[in-house]
Amino acid sequence: MYQAIAKRIRQNMFNKRCIVTGGAGFIGSALVRHLVRDTDATVLVVDALTYAGNLESVREVADSPRYSFLQADICDAAAMDRAFAEFRPDTIFHLAAESHVDRSIDGPGAFIRTNVTGTATLLQAALAYWRTTNHEFRFQHISTDEVYGSLGAEGFFTEKTPYAPHSPYSASKAASDHLVRAWHDTYGLPTLITNCSNNYGPYHFPEKLIPLIILNCLDGKPLPVYGTGANVRDWLYVDDHVAALRLVNERGKPGETYNVGGHNERTNLEVVRAVCGVLDELKPRSGGGSYADLITFVADRPGHDLRYAIDPSKLMGELGWKPRETFDTGIRKTVQWYLDNEWWWGPIHREKYAGERLGIGK
Repeated sequence: MYQAIAKRIRQNMFNKRCIVTGGAGFIGSALVRHLVRDTDATVLVVDALTYAGNLESVREVADSPRYSFLQADICDAAAMDRAFAEFRPDTIFHLAAESHVDRSIDGPGAFIRTNVTGTATLLQAALAYWRTTNHEFRFQHISTDEVYGSLGAEGFFTEKTPYAPHSPYSASKAASDHLVRAWHDTYGLPTLITNCSNNYGPYHFPEKLIPLIILNCLDGKPLPVYGTGANVRDWLYVDDHVAALRLVNERGKPGETYNVGGHNERTNLEVVRAVCGVLDELKPRSGGGSYADLITFVADRPGHDLRYAIDPSKLMGELGWKPRETFDTGIRKTVQWYLDNEWWWGPIHREKYAGERLGIGK
């Protein structure tokens, strides 16, 4: 009991006024739910509500007096200036981004606009606000390990790994990272950057691998695996990522970058088989057999990076972060959540995205 009380006291020590861009998206909504539910933070969600933005993802905290929402495009400089002036934040968690590699192959322009121009617009608004209103303000930029390119069979990405992006998505995120560093180095804006590995968990838009496989299993549809399924990703449960983001905001050194990874490397084929195995146990196929029988190998994604793997030792050693979930525990929680929450994914599945192939480069 005393440990629980102490934990609650530590959580409540975080009482900043926070803007969360992209707060109706997957990682952003997880951060918003944590900040409003588990801390004393006051949160303004700024989201344009494009196809992947969903206010249902923050429904459980939307009635809190410490939560508010602004529908706005981060490329709208006047709207961003007003948001800073009226909300008067202590920090911003910048998660608003176009984030799906396959969609970036089909339509790179949206990624350049949001991820590059949008970040530059936010930086200018933040710089003016920091200079004139709140000198303790921090700008935290959330990015991806994909900016580092592709690893061979061995080694890990560190904060010193040179950038070598290969997709329009990763190139746009690399550009946004460079902009954030430039605003720190040139203007002195207190910035923090985190680069994370592949996230998974509840409220994940079903274009991404794990929710796509779960829903295709439930529909009895083929489970598409690119190429031979040998591409490797390092998987990070979204709530572990959220804990890292808050820790970096509290204790990170301005101007620094922190890599966030779960040390949970799996090939894509292993991920698909893991999802199938959990579903075989929790919701067996009505006709018998394993969901893995639905696995179908399809043409690979253009420019598909072979392997990503993060070394999070800086974050763990300097700030004391440690992931709570292994891949096995996290994937079970994720599958169970989708089984229990059709109210959330059903409308998306019927009205926005039903599992069609994207990113074939045509």
